[in-house]
Amino acid sequence: MAAASANAQQNPQVDLIGGRDEALPIAVVPFSGGAGEADVAAVIAADLNRSGHFKSMPVVNMPQKPVNASDIDFKAWQNAGQDFILIGRVSGGLRVEYELFDVSKQTRVLGFAKTSSANAARDIAHQIADDVYLKVTGKPGSFWTRLAFIQSSGTGANARYSLAIADADGYNVRVLDSSNKPLMSPAWSPDGSKIAYVSFASGNSEVKVRNVDGGGETTIAAFKGVNAAPEFSMDGSRIYVSLSKDGDPDIYVIGAGGGGATRLTQQLGIDTSPAVSSDGVYFTSDRGGRPQVYRMSANGGSASRVTFQGEYNADPAVSSDGQVIAVSQGTGGAYRIAVMDKEKPGAQWNVVSSGSLDSSPTVAPNGSMVAYSSREGAGDALHVSASNGRVKERLPVSGRDPAWSNLRKNSP
Repeated sequence: MAAASANAQQNPQVDLIGGRDEALPIAVVPFSGGAGEADVAAVIAADLNRSGHFKSMPVVNMPQKPVNASDIDFKAWQNAGQDFILIGRVSGGLRVEYELFDVSKQTRVLGFAKTSSANAARDIAHQIADDVYLKVTGKPGSFWTRLAFIQSSGTGANARYSLAIADADGYNVRVLDSSNKPLMSPAWSPDGSKIAYVSFASGNSEVKVRNVDGGGETTIAAFKGVNAAPEFSMDGSRIYVSLSKDGDPDIYVIGAGGGGATRLTQQLGIDTSPAVSSDGVYFTSDRGGRPQVYRMSANGGSASRVTFQGEYNADPAVSSDGQVIAVSQGTGGAYRIAVMDKEKPGAQWNVVSSGSLDSSPTVAPNGSMVAYSSREGAGDALHVSASNGRVKERLPVSGRDPAWSNLRKNSP
């Protein structure tokens, strides 16, 4: 497991949005022992809260702080209205033992130990949160994942742009590329080893692919005109892009190592922002007069319109199973993030952000959360909203154009 130091960053600002009472009550008791700057239990609780499916009990309200199973007073936790209780112990270089209990059944439902280097406490905390999420909901968690995004500073001749990555909660930021020319639209490869993005370093837009762990950068699209909006195929062997080399911007596909571009759309108007899922390729098109989201097969062909609510729908993002879709939806001059969960009966679009200029949504691999950028004054902030709309959190890092990685492989 890769070690990552805990950056000293401000505490995230969390807004609780209606319906939060439906979340599952869980008590994440402070773990005994220490793990340097990172509070393992606090990171776990924040992760679970962010998903919108859990509501962690404030530490000050806990009736007791058990360290071992024998210390738990289940009656006290039942009276406190908790469904689950998580306890743990930190020791050694970094060994974390944790146990999850069902309060009503008074039984342990999960218990493991994880070890790693001393500076990887946040990694272990995210992994434990994923384990709890899977055990309780039956679906994999998305906490031990990463976000790629663009940061910028200065103006005019002093402007600087950076391609950066961070943990999904905004901590452990690392810059991969920096330029005095614009960078935009990062996209992860399925295995998390590479990022495709757009660079204007040469003076014109180019699509590049960079290794996340350093070394190796490849230009895969530098055609005349627009080279934009890269997105890896499900197996990572190809990259979808928007190119204008033959006229209006259309969706093309190129081998992940470069080569010729195969055109997939040929309608009048602008086709851009491809988003890949198991049920095809979603993209933005104004072929009907206004930007709306359409879907076609992975190899092109006829496209069907997906969005009908709102004057403007763009920047589609889709969970890997195609069940959760997010778009930037514009109505009456305001642009907010709307989400549809197709698994829900009578699925409909649900607005989950509250800014006036929210854009560039990206969906967590399991569909539980959506990250996006929001204009705040002269800058851009990164936010995460639960897909069910119950929670909205401003991440402790600035940036725009976020892209969510796939699930990382857990350590043994």
